Amino acid sequence: MSTQAFNPYLPGHEYIPDGEPHVFDGRVYVYGSHDRFAAPMFCMNDYVCWSAPVDDLGNWKYEGVIYRKNQDPKNRLGLRLLFAPDVARGMDGRFYLYYAFDFMGIMGVAVSDYPAGPYTFYGHVHYKDETLWGRKKGDSFPFDPGVLVDDDGKVYLYSGFYTPVPAIVTGGKRLKFDGGYVLELEQDMVTIKTPEKLLFPKQGPGSFENHEFFEASSIRKYGGKYYFVYSSRHNHELCYAVSDYPNKAFSFGGTLVSNGDVFLDGIADEQHARNFTGNNHGGMLELDGNYYIFYHRHTFRNSYARQACAEKLVRNSDGSFAQAEMTSCGLNDGPLSGIGRYEARIACNLWGKDGTGRYDVKHADRKYEAYPYFTQDKKDGDETAVQYVANMRDGATAGFKYFRLDAPRHVVVDVRGTASGHMKVSADETGGKILARIPLRLDGKKREDCMADMNFISGDAPLYFTYEGEGAIDFFAFELKN
Repeated sequence: MSTQAFNPYLPGHEYIPDGEPHVFDGRVYVYGSHDRFAAPMFCMNDYVCWSAPVDDLGNWKYEGVIYRKNQDPKNRLGLRLLFAPDVARGMDGRFYLYYAFDFMGIMGVAVSDYPAGPYTFYGHVHYKDETLWGRKKGDSFPFDPGVLVDDDGKVYLYSGFYTPVPAIVTGGKRLKFDGGYVLELEQDMVTIKTPEKLLFPKQGPGSFENHEFFEASSIRKYGGKYYFVYSSRHNHELCYAVSDYPNKAFSFGGTLVSNGDVFLDGIADEQHARNFTGNNHGGMLELDGNYYIFYHRHTFRNSYARQACAEKLVRNSDGSFAQAEMTSCGLNDGPLSGIGRYEARIACNLWGKDGTGRYDVKHADRKYEAYPYFTQDKKDGDETAVQYVANMRDGATAGFKYFRLDAPRHVVVDVRGTASGHMKVSADETGGKILARIPLRLDGKKREDCMADMNFISGDAPLYFTYEGEGAIDFFAFELKN
């Protein structure tokens, strides 16, 4: 690893949720939806791709736009949105991009000779009689594709959505919303070979109690076993199921990650989590025996500006995976350096004095305008945009994990606001292990660097920055100095 890797692992101006990582020819390619900052809806931008060398996951390259909404003949005006995609290499060596147009209820396919495209329209998933999947009576709702080309060349397509969509939206067809489905495609990658099969019921017999299927199908094959990753009805978590077969006999494995660390370390609910929660979607990646889970976090007080994150997974002796915690260094090879300047946007934990919650679920006792949040200072797509933590009021905390803290003797915070108080820096989330108190007297006119001595601490540790005082601050960065 020649470059330190952070979470989110892409630049602050980029909003890629639903990330599916795949290794092709020595590089990791991430395919996801493409949110627009400050937009009123999910996935309003065209598909782009980012890639990194398998041995340098802090060095991501922008591959550009790989597929545009209006390339599909059923969306020439570009009004339909491109939801979560997946990509697979066919037996012919070409790369196939699968996507669903928002809630239209059909599945599109594009193709390219290269993993980073550009992709051209190829067709819609259909039956042998040319009827589109999603347009026959009794079809399930095509949504969130996960694609696997197995070692024997068989092609499996996974799909499913929990919440029924009105027939008026799906072309007048009343489709099934019973859980997660699988079907087999022909070698042409677009024609249905075997009928769809309900694989992951959302309720009743065969469902995974308390972690029932909701959406976000993702499939991998490692060591002869099939790993299916999905978002449960809790929505903030990614779970997995495992089987010796691609189309039957899956057993529940557990939670891989929650974008609020819910279910980890005794955290029981979204209103007292380590981060503000929302929907989640991602996939697994295996590199030289190391496993990672890719997922996304939420910004701008809503679910429409999500960013790509990833965490390393711990594999237990029985082959199962433990739930990963959210960190600021997920793809890094260990903790971050204890010396250096770090953007506040890499905070993996963020909460207010009264806890957290979901921005897309309004609670009577949660006034989210009083809570901290991630935002940026310029419009969507501007590569010079600066992302930061806004609106830190009394008791608000931004947490960062983990750092090697043998060297720093001073800490500097880059802040702005109208405020009188101090920034408490601690090495535990309760705020009890205090390392520094940085006085803040801000008049709201400009960003200021404020510094304090830092108590020595040896070893690897998190850092929590808690504002205590009057007014509110915007938190841009901090620096650890010797």
